[in-house]
Amino acid sequence: MSLKKRYLKSKPICKVTFRVSKKAAKSAQSIHLVGDFNNWSIIETPMKSLKNGEFTVTVDLKTPGFYEFRYIVNGTTWENEWDADRYVPSCFAGCENSVVEV
Repeated sequence: MSLKKRYLKSKPICKVTFRVSKKAAKSAQSIHLVGDFNNWSIIETPMKSLKNGEFTVTVDLKTPGFYEFRYIVNGTTWENEWDADRYVPSCFAGCENSVVEV
């Protein structure tokens, strides 16, 4: 898993590419990016399945800011980003959310 950040000089925007490796995706049929930037919608931000077994999506995030997120695999399993900038406790018991800072 990884995060790649590309800051725009013309706007207060950072294009963040979220990538789930083949190893992390295992045999996933679908992965969605879910976070406070999309109101935690489990359908709004699908990740594209690549031929090499990875999944990726790029989103525009306003700067400066920090955003909580997670991945939902096959609509049922929640996963964190292994390379998140940090983690914060979730309002749901016993888990944390990944955070990307831009």
